[in-house]
Amino acid sequence: MDSSEFFGFLTQRSSVRHYSDTPLSDAEIQYLLDCASTAPTAGNLEAWDVVVVTENEVRFALSAAAYDQEHVAQAPAIVVVCANYIRSMSQYGERGILFAVQDATIACTYIMLAAHAAKLQTCWTGAFDEDAVREILELPQHVRPIALLAVGKGHPPSGLTERMAVDEHIHRESW
Repeated sequence: MDSSEFFGFLTQRSSVRHYSDTPLSDAEIQYLLDCASTAPTAGNLEAWDVVVVTENEVRFALSAAAYDQEHVAQAPAIVVVCANYIRSMSQYGERGILFAVQDATIACTYIMLAAHAAKLQTCWTGAFDEDAVREILELPQHVRPIALLAVGKGHPPSGLTERMAVDEHIHRESW
């Protein structure tokens, strides 16, 4: 893939909120997780973990925790990407909290791109009641849920979302 093909690949990915009920295969889920494991990570500590949710009851509970966002219940799989603070704090102290969040965020991005390459759709969901998600998934205290990533065979929107011009984000040498 050359750079123009890669840019086209990126611009064709979009968040999808409507999914078919076709379940993902174990191989599809494993592919996504294998791709996540190649993500850059602070100190090579891989301070991220995921909880893969495919059971209806748990997806519905997560949907309720995500302020009733229907796509969370509808997608055949939810990959809950978490920051594992202890893993990075063991080397970096308090700064390790930030590094764990960064590691989880990058891993989640890799899962999204891997899904896109596999002709699956995703929607990153960051709006949720963190304590409710923690309770539903029985997360330990040193693990923080960062994103609920809906994954499945979805129905992409007919057009691409309008984006800000790149130049509006760029500052050179100083702000």
